[in-house]
Amino acid sequence: MLNRLKIIFSITGISLVAYGLITRDFQLNDLMILFLGFFMFTLGIQEFQRQRTVFGWCLMGVSLFSIYVSVQSFVLI
Repeated sequence: MLNRLKIIFSITGISLVAYGLITRDFQLNDLMILFLGFFMFTLGIQEFQRQRTVFGWCLMGVSLFSIYVSVQSFVLI
């Protein structure tokens, strides 16, 4: 299940990045950061399952920060 979510979040994020680079329209950067945060969150869960807690906590912190920044930018617009 986590592998499927990881693939979905990464493909969605990469497609948003490619769209922004090709069209030079950077209005979807907030969504890209949100999906990046979700992707890193799933990576953090996988690291906890592998008993690598330090790297898992680092990924969780970065993912929560990026999700917070993305949601904050949605609220401010």
